[in-house]
Amino acid sequence: METDWVKIYTTRQSYEAALIQGMLKEYGIESVMMNRQDSEFLVGEIHLYVHRSDAEEAIRLIEQTREE
Repeated sequence: METDWVKIYTTRQSYEAALIQGMLKEYGIESVMMNRQDSEFLVGEIHLYVHRSDAEEAIRLIEQTREE
C-alpha cells in the first residue's frame, strides 16, 4: 500500500467496517478496506485506511458517530 494511506480504524465486524466506509464516502473521504479475516472462520481483523490528509477528519467523524 502506498505511504499516503494511514490506518484509522480496526474491527472484527465486516458490517461495522462497511457502515463506517459508507459514512466516510458520504463526507467525500475515500477509504480502503483491508480484510484480514480467514474466509472460512471469520477470524481476524478488518482495517480501514484513508489518505493521510483525510485522517484527522475521518477519525473525528468516526468518534462523533460512536458518541451518538
